Amino acid sequence: MGPVEFIVLAFPEEQLRVPAVEAVMGLRKAGVVRLIDGLVATKTAAGEVMAAEFDEFMELRGLLAHREAAPLIGPEDVREAADLLDRGSCALLLVVEHVWAEDAAIAVRAAGGRIAGSVRIPVERVGAA
Repeated sequence: MGPVEFIVLAFPEEQLRVPAVEAVMGLRKAGVVRLIDGLVATKTAAGEVMAAEFDEFMELRGLLAHREAAPLIGPEDVREAADLLDRGSCALLLVVEHVWAEDAAIAVRAAGGRIAGSVRIPVERVGAA
């Protein structure tokens, strides 16, 4: 298995932007990532936080039909992700495996190593460099 990551993709309104969702899901179809779990979180204008399963959205329906294990994203994860959201916005909460790195991860483990950490570098910082 390759590295696994929890990602929060925020949108400025209380509804998903379909072209952006399709682009992200295109990575799944291309085999770059494997979608392990996912939810949609919404923070209403009043500050109420709600979570919904993918099957409640036409554009996400069936994406987790293959899920064999119990869901990995729990209520605490939803609350933490909501702290990142503005009122009146929503987010895709995704647990993905980086399939593109699977062969390297297998080789590292076979050599007695392990993936010891990962740091996400903000796009603003990369752009400034």
